[in-house]
Amino acid sequence: LDVLLQTYANDPRCFKIADGITLSKPKQIHLSGLQGSAAPFIVTSIYNNPACAQLNHIIILRDAEEAAYFHNTLENLTSALNLFYFPSSFKNKKNYRLLNSSHVMLRTEALTKLAGGGNRNIIVTYAEALFEKVVLSKTLSDNIIAIKQGDVLDVNTVLSKFVDHGFERTDFVYEPGQFAIRGGILDIYSFGNEKPYRIELFGNDVDSIRIFDPETQLSERKLLSVTIIPNVETQFDTGEKVPLFEFLPANTVVWTEDWTFIKEKIEQQEEDFEIWDKEFGNKPHTEETDEDINVKDFTLDDFVKATLIEEQIKLRHIIEVGSKQYFQTGNAVNYQPSTINFLTKEQPAFNRNFDLLIKNLKEYEAKKYNIYLFADNPKQLERLHVIFTDLKAEVNVIPVPTSIHEGFIDDDLKAVCYTDHQIFQRYHKYKVKQAFSKNKALTLKTLRELQPGDYVTHIDHGVGVYSGLQKIEANGKMQEAVRIQYKDGDLLYVNISSLHKIGKYSGKEGSVPKMNKLGSDVWSKLKEKTKKQVKDIATDLIKLYAQRKSQEGFAHSPDNYMQTELEASFIYEDTPDQSKATIDVKRDMEKPGPMDRLVCGDVGFGKTEIAVRAAFKSCCDGKQAAVLVPTTILAYQHYKTFSERLKDFPVTVDYVNRFKSSKEKKETLKKLEEGKIDIIIGTHALLGKDVKFKDLGLLIIDEEQKFGVGIKDKLKTFKTTVDTLTLTATPIPRTLQFSLMGARDLSNIMTAPA
Repeated sequence: LDVLLQTYANDPRCFKIADGITLSKPKQIHLSGLQGSAAPFIVTSIYNNPACAQLNHIIILRDAEEAAYFHNTLENLTSALNLFYFPSSFKNKKNYRLLNSSHVMLRTEALTKLAGGGNRNIIVTYAEALFEKVVLSKTLSDNIIAIKQGDVLDVNTVLSKFVDHGFERTDFVYEPGQFAIRGGILDIYSFGNEKPYRIELFGNDVDSIRIFDPETQLSERKLLSVTIIPNVETQFDTGEKVPLFEFLPANTVVWTEDWTFIKEKIEQQEEDFEIWDKEFGNKPHTEETDEDINVKDFTLDDFVKATLIEEQIKLRHIIEVGSKQYFQTGNAVNYQPSTINFLTKEQPAFNRNFDLLIKNLKEYEAKKYNIYLFADNPKQLERLHVIFTDLKAEVNVIPVPTSIHEGFIDDDLKAVCYTDHQIFQRYHKYKVKQAFSKNKALTLKTLRELQPGDYVTHIDHGVGVYSGLQKIEANGKMQEAVRIQYKDGDLLYVNISSLHKIGKYSGKEGSVPKMNKLGSDVWSKLKEKTKKQVKDIATDLIKLYAQRKSQEGFAHSPDNYMQTELEASFIYEDTPDQSKATIDVKRDMEKPGPMDRLVCGDVGFGKTEIAVRAAFKSCCDGKQAAVLVPTTILAYQHYKTFSERLKDFPVTVDYVNRFKSSKEKKETLKKLEEGKIDIIIGTHALLGKDVKFKDLGLLIIDEEQKFGVGIKDKLKTFKTTVDTLTLTATPIPRTLQFSLMGARDLSNIMTAPA
């Protein structure tokens, strides 16, 4: 990557751009012919140019998604710390009361950095974000609260300052704009920071400052000082706000693409706000807005007209990317036109055809082009290497373990930059910093949902009744504690740092649990008895499954290039759990003993993709795979999914369900017996006497708990020598018990796709 960036840095055209924007008079430069992600490479070379070290940059793009992708690509190329994504404050374009706390955090972070002075800052933004005014630089600087280790604080004064700055006092902090005090601990979630701060006080002295995780409430690392920033969107009057271009330093270069379109979007925002203001401006807040602390009534004075933004842009150096130039004669002050031409092409579409890709790469290699392959995940580069090796493609490729959004070919610099997600037609997701939100704070959320009178279970003391939060004095300091009432009026106070020991009682619906008495041994005896029963079940299960483990099955061969190609072509990024489950399943299949693995994960967490990969692996060894599902509809859904995923591979997929006529079923089963069908999908009809396989290698059971006892007994005869993979979102206790005891292998998919 460094070599490629250096090639751009040494390009005379980049020196020409740098010379133009370091002049005192505003210069208008038009860069034509930049395709794919070529533009971020040009921005990077200008950013790193020593002559431009005193400049700041703002990049204005058409929409939030385009800006986020551009920001991600720039971040990967520059590794700059002072690169900021500057979004619109609102949760959606049609409600000017609801603010997005993550977006407010990102805006605050950028404005605070700019208010602090300094150069070489880059802001990436879009039309809707420009429409909003920002707080005056001086006003922002004056309202920042700085706290450092060793300071002596007047706690009451600091707390009243927090309230004045729009912070809300809560029991626990889990989103920006909240603070909590418990004894000598002050938690504050500042706007402009991903995570909250924990300030430990010794009397009035600041003993230590730490960043902590709002979900676990555990400290992560120490800091020497912090700055606490108010909500820049709601805490200041309209009179203290200015357009963004008045806030930006005078040495800021404007980069833009398709200004005509951006200007139209800002004008559309003006119309949308006027319509909203007439309809909802004078109406009281709804319940939805009342729950959100980031609420303010905005007026037209809080926004900037497109014409004013354009006039302010004209006073600066402008670099336009794209086919048409907007800022030219009559449109800009002191017009000094300069068009710089680039010869780049977009990455071609290969539709996962590797022969076509290799042919294309060889053609460029023959022309002495340098070939770079970009991938966010190094594993993808390894997969590509395996595919190239298996296909005996002797192509000299430079792997780059970082991602750019779109590949391109630069004919001037003789560079081919391809991305793995475009080769495999995978969805490329952008990443934007998110503030922690209350829906992620599971422990705290559970506690907030508990109502006085609810039954709770304490791991050490048993079942009691939750009776709210209460402030108690401990070691001379006031602390917040959870109050639990036990039998005979006994009370237990649990410090909030021990929340992990409490859980809401879950038992048979409608039955009232028996409350425990503090200090009695009933609860500990019950725990011991349960442990013994679990051990007895485990012993029986292990005996049962030991017999199965001793039997010989079929050992599948290691992955070939087609398996690698199938996995790499998955349009989404594998979650860590999904990746681990795939490895576990394939490892079991490669062992001589028959596999019996349960993959447990919620709906939409990627279990079917694991089944597709396992079935294909079996087919690669000349075996057949059967997928058993509980319903007719699900059989057809799986048929569509498997067919779509495997359409580019030499595999035949078919299904059996009651929608097929007897004649069609007969024909399908005949083909199955002859080995002309590789993967068969069906309901319990697959277990009938008339169903014969030529060579079954893998049985996949989806939602096993929905099958009856008779079908499960039939399955046992199947399972003796055939690899079995069970998928479920809600395992029945017995199935789960088998897995937890190690008698069946268990893979858990806990991570939702990002």
